[in-house]
Amino acid sequence: MSKVSMTVNGKAVTAEVEDRTLLVQLLRDHLNLTGTHVGCDTSQCGACIVHIDGRAVKSCTTLVGQADGANITTIEGISRGDELHPMQAAFRDNHGLQCGYCTPGMIMSAIDIVNRHGAGLDEETVRQELEGNICRCTGYHNIVKSVLDAASRMKMAQAAE
Repeated sequence: MSKVSMTVNGKAVTAEVEDRTLLVQLLRDHLNLTGTHVGCDTSQCGACIVHIDGRAVKSCTTLVGQADGANITTIEGISRGDELHPMQAAFRDNHGLQCGYCTPGMIMSAIDIVNRHGAGLDEETVRQELEGNICRCTGYHNIVKSVLDAASRMKMAQAAE
């Protein structure tokens, strides 16, 4: 057993866990943050993506010990109260989801994509960058449309701050 400490969605968290505990297990089973989904357990689907120190990471293959001392953000931590994150709003407005199972991981990946590439994204880059996320419902067209829309929304939100 190991004691780990981290910040999850802005709150300090300390837990005593087995060394083999995956970050997704800590989030879902110990912290009740069930927006982070387990889809494949092989790091291929992207349903489990969270941000560790601002970077998108697949939490189903990340040991909790690797996140010790880190700042973790889950889908539950990106909105500001009742105000959706611009990426969440863009997914809603552009019908970028259907069943919703992949959506949290898609949104977390998409935020990372925009943060790394800026508002000047094009469709080809978005499609290439989202290759690590699997969606079986939408065919990606509206997901790509959502990410491109959110890129401009995020730029406007940054300018307003």
